[in-house]
Amino acid sequence: MAGNPDFNSLLSTTLQNYQPTLVDNIFKDLVLLNHLNERGRVRVEEGGTQIIEPLMYAINDTVATYSGYDAIDLTPQEGITAAEYDWKQMAASIAISGIEEAKNRGTEAIIKLLNAKIMQAEMSLKTTLNTQLFGTPSTNPAASDFNGLGNIIGSQNNTVGGIDASTNSFWNPTQATTMGATLALTNMADVYNRASKGSDVPDLIITNTALFEKYESLLTGNVRYQDVSKANSGFQNLMFKQTPIVFDLGIPSDGTPATDGPMYFLNTKYLKLTGLNGYWFKTTDFMNGTVAGVDARYALVLAYGQLTCSNRNRQGFMTADA
Repeated sequence: MAGNPDFNSLLSTTLQNYQPTLVDNIFKDLVLLNHLNERGRVRVEEGGTQIIEPLMYAINDTVATYSGYDAIDLTPQEGITAAEYDWKQMAASIAISGIEEAKNRGTEAIIKLLNAKIMQAEMSLKTTLNTQLFGTPSTNPAASDFNGLGNIIGSQNNTVGGIDASTNSFWNPTQATTMGATLALTNMADVYNRASKGSDVPDLIITNTALFEKYESLLTGNVRYQDVSKANSGFQNLMFKQTPIVFDLGIPSDGTPATDGPMYFLNTKYLKLTGLNGYWFKTTDFMNGTVAGVDARYALVLAYGQLTCSNRNRQGFMTADA
């Protein structure tokens, strides 16, 4: 192996010191991750075989008025269950080959090389996590992938969190009656209103660029209301009722014509991105490569977690043509 073995310690310390910045950048630059983080919906848990999300699917039927010595109903109540989600694992490797180290001799040069490698890993982690968190409507994620909105919100009568929505209708998301029609304010209002209950309403609507631009064209005159906090975070947005609409380049068109796309009405009160304590964007130490005689030093960035939902019915979904 070329170079100084003491570089393992130097590189490891540099990577560990950057770890908080790496996490901050991941949750700052992408609108879905930024919104979940700002809403306190990114949590770290100590562990467990699975992530358990308690949920209520029925009312307590014993609630009633009574007078004097009237008997009070003591019937045991059901209606409380739990969704169970498996942990998922994501990793990025950072490698510095022997020849790269030899060409970048000296502490300053090797740290500069490492910083470039970290930036590359950071960008790739952001892109991969963002893509998996959106997923594809009506498509189950790959067995090792994080859960996505396409599976949680963009699909009906499927199994999410161990609960089969085909036999538990309360577990289905709220979806538009007509899919794929030209985007109209009335269709958006229908999904929004049915996914709401009193003041419990969607707090983010997210779509692709085509439908965002179509929505902008539907607004009256020069009225362009924005959510200030989203604008201050660098995200273009418009308002629908009291909820900001944003777009993400990671959401593709969803059909034919190519301007078709999904629109998610998120109530993040019931969505949570959970990380496993000690393994949530953890960085490992650099070690000399030994597999197949590789002449390199390696470190890993590990992220164990999962996107969970505790109330799919409060989430809305539609597809539309721009």
